[in-house]
Amino acid sequence: MKLATVRIEGGTSAALEDEGSLILLPFVDVGDWLRAGSPDVRQYDGGARLPAEKADFAPLVTLPGKIVCVGLNYREHILEMGRELPPYPTLFAKFADALVGAYDPIVLPPGSVAVDWEAELAVVIGSRVSHATDEEAAAAIAGFTVANDISARDFQRRTTQWLQGKTFDDTTPLGPYLLTADESGSAPGLSISCSVDGSGKQLADTADLVFGPVELVRYISAVTTLNPGDVILTGTPGGVGDGLNPKEFLTDGSVVTTSISGIGECRNTCILR
Repeated sequence: MKLATVRIEGGTSAALEDEGSLILLPFVDVGDWLRAGSPDVRQYDGGARLPAEKADFAPLVTLPGKIVCVGLNYREHILEMGRELPPYPTLFAKFADALVGAYDPIVLPPGSVAVDWEAELAVVIGSRVSHATDEEAAAAIAGFTVANDISARDFQRRTTQWLQGKTFDDTTPLGPYLLTADESGSAPGLSISCSVDGSGKQLADTADLVFGPVELVRYISAVTTLNPGDVILTGTPGGVGDGLNPKEFLTDGSVVTTSISGIGECRNTCILR
């Protein structure tokens, strides 16, 4: 099944996708539903509905406790950047202020002249997990959504730590839907793509991940406890602007479309603020 978080009068609501409409659920967002133990949504079939095409999507999880990101995790992208395959996942973090909805504007980071796109499969955690086995890690995955790790490359390279280039406010689309793991499996092979102003930039299969979702949950949970609603961005494939010759970056008015088969797409216009 698919769930979303939509803006309604007075706030937000989790919603269940049902044949082109969204059934509003009594939870403020998908994270709230997960923290409540992911109760059976069929009991809410009689709830208020709205057409999916008219929905104002908020970030799928509005206030995740953790956003853990993985760098250099697609074989093609690693080779593109002139690096060797890593023995361990490269981890960094984002803050919740970076998140925007599936169709919200991306606010270009002030002072950056090298803003790049990075289509990503995002894992959403459904249950508390620490020092997980592979089986426990798989069971802790609630499902998957679409993300784009918009990156200010010039800020990213100011030091050996990437955080300052990765977590500018209002830069990271997340949504529109959670595809639950009972439907997708815990390690789905999905087509992932990114286009800018209609021109294809990235196209890959999530099967090209060096470290898959289960392995990432197991590894990260040995470092920090993962809780319902936490998000893991699993890395981006080849085709980023920084890897092109000449390099290409986002500017005011650029439209970034990030798609993953079976889940949906984010379509975001870049703006200056």
